[in-house]
Amino acid sequence: MERTTQVIGQSGAFLDALEHASRAAALDRPVLVIGERGTGKELVAERLHRLSPRWDHPLVVMNCAALPETLIEAELFGHEAGSFTGATKARVGRFEEADGGTLFLDELGTLSMGAQERLLRAVEYGEVTRIGSSRPIRVDVRIVAATNEHLPDKVDAYEFRADLLDRLSFEVVTLPPLRARAGDIVVLADHFGRRMASEIGRDRWHGFGPVALDALVRHPWPGNVRELRNVVERAVYRWTEDGPVDAIEIDPFQSPYRPQSRRAPAHQPPPPEPAAALPEDSPVVACDTGPSDFKSRVARFERDLLARSLAEHRFNQRSTAEALGLSYDQLRHALRRHDLINAGAVA
Repeated sequence: MERTTQVIGQSGAFLDALEHASRAAALDRPVLVIGERGTGKELVAERLHRLSPRWDHPLVVMNCAALPETLIEAELFGHEAGSFTGATKARVGRFEEADGGTLFLDELGTLSMGAQERLLRAVEYGEVTRIGSSRPIRVDVRIVAATNEHLPDKVDAYEFRADLLDRLSFEVVTLPPLRARAGDIVVLADHFGRRMASEIGRDRWHGFGPVALDALVRHPWPGNVRELRNVVERAVYRWTEDGPVDAIEIDPFQSPYRPQSRRAPAHQPPPPEPAAALPEDSPVVACDTGPSDFKSRVARFERDLLARSLAEHRFNQRSTAEALGLSYDQLRHALRRHDLINAGAVA
């Protein structure tokens, strides 16, 4: 699995996850990578392999959601000629292909219970048996699996085997969504924009204008880094002026002529719109029944900004002050005003 995309980020939450993965890489144990779509689970899986003692052996990828249930076991374990209709010749499975290396199972939560049972046996005993064969084959494979689901909930719902989850979750690396990496949005956007400008033959990369930057920072990015990359690359190729890109279209389907949705309207009142003065990813809820005057909203936004910045910088007040463009004394004064002066202190 060779990638051209780099692992880019400088926020505390993201660097913590990478450090977690790097430490786990050296251990020859299964690792489960958890994260929303587009957060870079595949890149972390590759990092786990490249930093492991198995780096010079195969890294084999299988997307469990991309295959029908009837073919998943044949893909994982292989099959003999004539073992089922269409099996005209023998074929090795992903376990045999990954022998000595790493097998990355993406979308693990979509595996059927039958496939989970056979996967458990392969992980437990280091043996696989091709479909149509009675002879087990020894394999030496490290499993790295990824999912965007909370597997303990699936265990409680009898949709995932508890014993398999126990085996695969020796270490769990949880990737933060992009909305929790506010400081990385501009860094990633600049990287994708610069690369796209080079791809389409632009002589120079001028960066983004204030309107574009504001749109990028305010959007909650439900599709995470993958969505950000698409938006940035589309904006760069559409921009024809000589200067900073200053127009961003988040939704490419937005048009007065687009087909109307055929979904039945929900029989419930629409959610209240967020206050225009707040970022879309702000934890402040616009429909709160508390004080709603302008000064109160500004004060609450300031407190949330301070709390988030402290958390991103691991409650290091000097780093937080530098990131916010404040002097140390200014930050301390603001923290006292909002009763955050001892935030992060260990009792």
